[in-house]
Amino acid sequence: MSLDFKARVRQARQQGDYAALLELIPYARLIGIECTHSEDGWLFRLPANKDNIGNPLLPALHGGVIAGFMELAAAMHLLIATDSGSVPKIIDFSLDYLRAGLYRDTYAQCQVWRQGRRVANVAVTAWQSSPDEPIATARAHFKIEES
Repeated sequence: MSLDFKARVRQARQQGDYAALLELIPYARLIGIECTHSEDGWLFRLPANKDNIGNPLLPALHGGVIAGFMELAAAMHLLIATDSGSVPKIIDFSLDYLRAGLYRDTYAQCQVWRQGRRVANVAVTAWQSSPDEPIATARAHFKIEES
């Protein structure tokens, strides 16, 4: 990873604003991911966007967009939560779709279940109306690097 990226990670941590890092990830820009901090931790938002629709009859989000959103949320969560200066590398990602992701804003929160020196396991929950009614859950394993 370049020195420039590590410097941007440090700056984002100091300011608590990760929008500039999301701008560096082309897919995050394409689907429009946002990241904010709340009293419950980091909250990731995928704003409603017609370009993300996979089923125009419902209309519903494309399953790949939901998966990509959740994977990026998990990677960003780890980047924020660890002292790593590089984006975690995905090892494994397992997703359970629970209900249709309708054409509206979608949210995700992550929890690190286990973090070792080189590998971290993250649980991700995505919802639209209420966190108590998830549209999908996922488990992700990442390779992480120490700074």
